[in-house]
Amino acid sequence: MEIARPWILGLLPVLVLLLWHRLRTGARLGALRYSHAGLLPSGGTTWRTRTYRARPWALFLALVLLMVGASGPRIAHHSEVIDGEGIDIVLSLDISGSMRSLDFEPKDRLEAAKDVIREFIAGRPNDRMGLVVFAARAFTQCPLTLDHPVLTGFLDEIEVGLIDDGTAIGLGLATAVARLRHSTSPSKTVILLTDGVNNVPTLEPVTAAELAASLDVRVYTVAIGRNGMVPFPVDDPIFGRRTRQIETKIDLELLTRIADMTGGRMYQASDPEGLQDIFVQIDQLETARYKTRVSTWYRPLMAWFAGPALLLLLLEGLLAISWLRQVPS
Repeated sequence: MEIARPWILGLLPVLVLLLWHRLRTGARLGALRYSHAGLLPSGGTTWRTRTYRARPWALFLALVLLMVGASGPRIAHHSEVIDGEGIDIVLSLDISGSMRSLDFEPKDRLEAAKDVIREFIAGRPNDRMGLVVFAARAFTQCPLTLDHPVLTGFLDEIEVGLIDDGTAIGLGLATAVARLRHSTSPSKTVILLTDGVNNVPTLEPVTAAELAASLDVRVYTVAIGRNGMVPFPVDDPIFGRRTRQIETKIDLELLTRIADMTGGRMYQASDPEGLQDIFVQIDQLETARYKTRVSTWYRPLMAWFAGPALLLLLLEGLLAISWLRQVPS
């Protein structure tokens, strides 16, 4: 529920002051002169006197209800109608051992990629998205869905070691393309993120790229990291966790070829800021192909407050001219 004119409620302290003044001064009662108080009947407080004393409170409650009603309480109903279809996007993420490299400080490559992917998902609420992970093998972590909180939950569960180590770029791409095989979206996209060289002889990456091209799937390839020596965490049973330098290789030529074959682009990120900029560029390239109409209608609740207020005022008026009528002094 929301209030259309909340400033009216600011007058509530005025009513409180009026009630306080009324209760303090009291109402002037009619009086009859008696020669002796003993002539009056004895007894405690009657219902009539109790009702009379309750009149200021009833009037106060009625005015408060009228004030709340005048402030415009209402329930807002929002509806969103999307014309056309959004984009279907599958993210294919490398989770091989080299993704633990620490050249994306303060986090490793995988955690840096997850942070950027999470923001990318949040920025495209009307697109169906899915998630594939690969190392020596590949599997679908989350199918295409509009339920992005569920997708983000699956993303959070990803870690190095879920799959046997290796870098099966061909399998990772083919699995992502397979998720789009039955898509009817006018735009189908795969974002492939990897930091290595295809070293699992199962499915050639070029063959997977040809499959993507045949299904009109555009592939953006993202190389995470750089060639050369990078820091890598090592758990030593004696000295504990330490960092040493290892050599990493990324097949930039292959990633460029995959992107060119499918009408996409190849990017390389060497730090978290660069990776974030890449996803901003992809987000701008993959513009949504739909129109959204948003409509809002309100259900006013004034009658629920004004009705009881008017009944209280009517009852107070009837009692004032009948049962609680004052006799002139």
